Amino acid sequence: MQPAKGFKRIVSHLTFWVLLAIVIAVLLGYFFPATAIKAEWMGTGFIQLIKLFIGPIIFLTIVLGIVGMGNLKKVGKIGLKAVIYFEIVTTIALIIGIVFANIVQPGKIDKAGLAIKDASAYERSNADFNWVHFIRENFTLQVLIVAIVCGILLGMSKHQNKVIPLLTKTTNFVFKALKYVMYLAPLGAFGGMAYTVGKFGIKTLIPLGKLMLTMYGTMVVFIFIVLGLILRYYKLSIWKFLRNIQEELLIVLGTSSSETALPSLMEKLEKMGCSKPVVGLVVPTGYSFNLDGTSIYLSMAVIFLAQLYNVHLSGIEMISIVGILMITSKGAAGVTGSGFIILASTLTALHKIPLEGLAFLLAVDKFMSEARAITNIIGNGVATLVISKSENEFRAPPAEAS
Repeated sequence: MQPAKGFKRIVSHLTFWVLLAIVIAVLLGYFFPATAIKAEWMGTGFIQLIKLFIGPIIFLTIVLGIVGMGNLKKVGKIGLKAVIYFEIVTTIALIIGIVFANIVQPGKIDKAGLAIKDASAYERSNADFNWVHFIRENFTLQVLIVAIVCGILLGMSKHQNKVIPLLTKTTNFVFKALKYVMYLAPLGAFGGMAYTVGKFGIKTLIPLGKLMLTMYGTMVVFIFIVLGLILRYYKLSIWKFLRNIQEELLIVLGTSSSETALPSLMEKLEKMGCSKPVVGLVVPTGYSFNLDGTSIYLSMAVIFLAQLYNVHLSGIEMISIVGILMITSKGAAGVTGSGFIILASTLTALHKIPLEGLAFLLAVDKFMSEARAITNIIGNGVATLVISKSENEFRAPPAEAS
């Protein structure tokens, strides 16, 4: 009787179905690639559906959070602290990427066996990248700015007592609707993973397997050592946090997009004990400026290409790489292909590594995007917990408070 109950509990959990969908998708993509590619619409459709919730949830959470806090000076303090934290942690991520790439040397392989893709589009786009374009294309950042302004204005308004109940009801409705949409997550994960494996093929990983393993290994070290120690300092557990967001991590794994988990991550962080204002400010901002996984990838990719072309980089040049990426990596969200544009910008600034090296990275980028997206979402969750704790805006749930 007990095993039957245990099995029933497992199959009633969304995590089980998402994981099962990913396994089936990998098998379908490997054995029947032509059929798997046709499942792309499930993945892209789910992502587009989730994106409909991102704007309303960010707006409502921030506006209600700012009004509820009632102290604009504290809102500014939280925002400033978050930006400083983002800069410190992403810089650590950049340095770790360079260190591990130099230790393992994933670029010490034969270029002849590598798949070559067309990277000319990213080379041409290099000159077009700028911050104005980044903000204009970054919907999350736009909503964040509008929400902060509206929250401040509503906080100063005499009519806030009439508006707040309406916003609260709307918020409850949006999250309830999101709950039902998340039941489609297994289909989204299946479509995304089936298309990736069917289109790009697992065989493409073999020539660049050393780079793949180095990057995944570095991300694991960063999550459990760097982020783990940061949480431990605040008397929180990285393992417990990961267990709480396991559904979100699997959805990101299947869809290769951290955006699919943004709305439910915000809801989970509030349930863990973070206050609504902190969640509303830190998570959306982090999705634009706290991309730990992307930072590791960018710095590692530059060193990989240098090794691939046998280009020696001095200590000063490696420091320059960190300095350049500290600025440009903050624009790696919201613009399609911006990761390669940023890499192209960095290579151009160095004047030593051929730009055509990007063509080799394009061959496996889709398979590395999962690691980037998962590390990004974990990093933003940890940032929210840290800011909440440091600002005394964290209240552990009753079951965990003892």
